Amino acid sequence: MDSISSHQSFSNPRKQIGKNATPLANSFSLVEMNAHLRFLIMDCPTDSTISLYLKEFARLNVTDVVRVCEPTYKAERLEANGVSVHNFPFKDGEVPPNSVITSWLQIINKREAEAAKQIQVQPVPTTIAVHCVAGLGRAPVLVAIALTEQGQDPVAVIDHIRRKRRGAFNNKQISFLVNYKRTSTSRSRLSLLKNNSSPIGNLKNSSESGTPASSSASKDTNYKSFFKKVFGGHN
Repeated sequence: MDSISSHQSFSNPRKQIGKNATPLANSFSLVEMNAHLRFLIMDCPTDSTISLYLKEFARLNVTDVVRVCEPTYKAERLEANGVSVHNFPFKDGEVPPNSVITSWLQIINKREAEAAKQIQVQPVPTTIAVHCVAGLGRAPVLVAIALTEQGQDPVAVIDHIRRKRRGAFNNKQISFLVNYKRTSTSRSRLSLLKNNSSPIGNLKNSSESGTPASSSASKDTNYKSFFKKVFGGHN
């Protein structure tokens, strides 16, 4: 799904991010997790374009770049500018294996803890950038997992990210995300995060102990309605 040209333009251009944004920002999609941590979904840089990305990374306070496709640029360029590069490749159009999910969540937990301490002196939220080839499949899936781990309703998360990044996710990835089960670690942390305002507006938090059985019918209805809207009823 995300193996189309990284230079393809969409009929619904994304708004530029912040003041003095460069044309490159049209390929960026910022998704907030909370007041001090956010994600930047993007297409893949190349060695010839990496300097443009680095300028945006500095402006957006990007601390890490997670790439889930094969390398298209030298990581040393980013690391020399204080940006950590993480390689978690998995197959185009697929969902991430457990090993990738575990490593992804470890990065988030580490940066969130650091960002929460620095937010008073650093007004710009910490940003974790993630990309596949076009930023439409594998990268958005990881961001959706992160938001779901925070207790957000997965159907609402999918819809929110698709509004930010038109064309994100394929059928298989949506099925995976709708049925994604939060880790025990994330469930134990929800009580510490519940006082934070949701950056996704009216997204509903799931139960701290997981999705209750009484809500399964409602969840299934939402799931089917979402598929009907996105795929014309074919799932």
